[in-house]
Amino acid sequence: MTRPDPLRNFRFYLEIDGLSQAGFSEVTIGDLSNDPIEYREGDEIPTVRKLNGLVKYANVTCKWGITDSMELADWHQEVAQGATPLESIRKTVVIHIRDEAGQDRAAFEITRAWPCKYDPTDLNGTGNEVAIDTLELCNEGIRRIA
Repeated sequence: MTRPDPLRNFRFYLEIDGLSQAGFSEVTIGDLSNDPIEYREGDEIPTVRKLNGLVKYANVTCKWGITDSMELADWHQEVAQGATPLESIRKTVVIHIRDEAGQDRAAFEITRAWPCKYDPTDLNGTGNEVAIDTLELCNEGIRRIA
């Protein structure tokens, strides 16, 4: 029986509802956490029970080389201008991870995502780096779907 090799962290792409720009140089998926609630009744042994509390999903940060595409900047601008209804700006984002042969092997789904921070590139007349924009996505759920 052959052992499956771990996937590499540099072979990925994003699908964003209705947005064709999906090539990113870096994506950071934040932490997923459950806050415990400590509970104890007076007649129990002196050990605290721990119950599930609030579930928190950290923001997802996406970085990409700036091009002539305005789709992601426009998405953030819709939010900044107070788009209503809010549902119109929330999107489902799927991060696909590929194996060495280019086949999709793992995926994370980010639900009800919307851009809460847009950081345009810094410019430097003596630099030679690629111009990188950063978009931070708030969300209401992150789960592994494949």
